[in-house]
Amino acid sequence: MLANIFSLSVLLVLSSAVLDIIANLLLAKSNGFKRKLYGFSALLCVAVAFWFLSIAVKELDLAVAYALWGCFGILGTSLSGWALLGQRMHKSAFIGIALLMCGIVLLRI
Repeated sequence: MLANIFSLSVLLVLSSAVLDIIANLLLAKSNGFKRKLYGFSALLCVAVAFWFLSIAVKELDLAVAYALWGCFGILGTSLSGWALLGQRMHKSAFIGIALLMCGIVLLRI
């Protein structure tokens, strides 16, 4: 079962999600693309993220890979925005994050 959870494809999806989170943070720093280095760096991160995701779907079902990528991306972007950018999160947001994590675990079991 652990081998099913920790595969190269899952690692690629996680890497893709991390790149997506970084891209989202860079977009926030780009100030509407006024700071072009941040904006173009975000685009590069998204391109590499999709490349990793395209490799992952060779082994994983597209629905599973995309769901994992989306959930980890939402989770990481939400928490990073809260921790690094000072964005507010209500208690219900943390409940939603817990539900997302449960969904990710159930998806891979």
